[in-house]
Amino acid sequence: MTGFLARYRSKQGERGPWELREGIRSRARELRALLLDRISTHAEDDRVQNLAREALEELEKAEQAINHHEHARYKNASHLTVGQIHLDTAHNLLLRLSGPNEMVSMMPGVLAVVQAYLPSTDPRRVGVERIDHWITQKGSLTEEDLELILDAVGVARQASIRETLRVRSFVNIVAWVTGFLAAAAVLLAVLAGVSDDTLPLCFTPGSGVGRSGYSVVCPVKSELQPRFSRLDQNVAAATTPVDYTLVEIVGLVAAAIAAATTLRRIRGTSTPYNVPVVLAVLKLPTGALTAVLGLLLMRGGFVPGLAALDSSAQIIAWAIVFGYAQQLFTRLVDNQAQSVLNAVGAPNAPAAPPPSASPGPRAPAH
Repeated sequence: MTGFLARYRSKQGERGPWELREGIRSRARELRALLLDRISTHAEDDRVQNLAREALEELEKAEQAINHHEHARYKNASHLTVGQIHLDTAHNLLLRLSGPNEMVSMMPGVLAVVQAYLPSTDPRRVGVERIDHWITQKGSLTEEDLELILDAVGVARQASIRETLRVRSFVNIVAWVTGFLAAAAVLLAVLAGVSDDTLPLCFTPGSGVGRSGYSVVCPVKSELQPRFSRLDQNVAAATTPVDYTLVEIVGLVAAAIAAATTLRRIRGTSTPYNVPVVLAVLKLPTGALTAVLGLLLMRGGFVPGLAALDSSAQIIAWAIVFGYAQQLFTRLVDNQAQSVLNAVGAPNAPAAPPPSASPGPRAPAH
């Protein structure tokens, strides 16, 4: 039994973002090799040994986090974020093992990270940009420069994690709202099936004042020749338990078409959270509910001149219109999603213009 569960969890784990998981694992192997090389070449340096051991422990934690056997919450991709946090910490420790001269060759990558995640007004980013301009002219760094660079990189990576967590929070909120709307749609269909004549989706063309005859038109069937003297009795006779279900299905299909057309405006994301999918799923229960609510508004005379649909086909046609019209409400969510995605890994502003002077007082290099 234990073996079966292990195989099942392994199979389920492959449904996650496998490429991102392997990217973290391969990067951890690369950093481990570099750390082991530092340990062997600086065997007498206690500082190097201590920092390298701490970095190796962080790599171990990163690999444990991305292993779905070790992390029960792999489905929502939180394990990848945790793994990236430990990986960034290990890399920061490796940078601290680098001297000023070694950091010079790393400056292009360091500058790219800082500019991507720190605003242009951040003093740490400004300082790194000045240092980068300085070393292109002088080719050297001081210990103070190195500390500023390391601090800026650490803060930039924390900002990167916060952006990823912001995407996760957005996805979770949309998922909860989708679940609530889906439950509401199912509950509405069940209640309407149990008591189909309580709030029928039927229309009575020809039942206005001064008219002697009328018919009852519902989504599934119609009563063209009323059998009873009272209007409510004829409406109850024409309703069926599946009226609401049919309208919700039609609205859901229309919403699915709307979702397919709007996906072209949503770019993909390198984060482990699938924003376009949750946006598309949100539209489905929303379309089912807007189809029902739209017909109820028409039946109540909210739209003048459209309160007397005279065939089931017209009711279904309006259900399609209202189901597709959910886009009026979910478009705001789409726009917010695009804003959240655009903020991930996007440069905050162009690089500051190169200063005309040196970055400030500099201690002599040791």
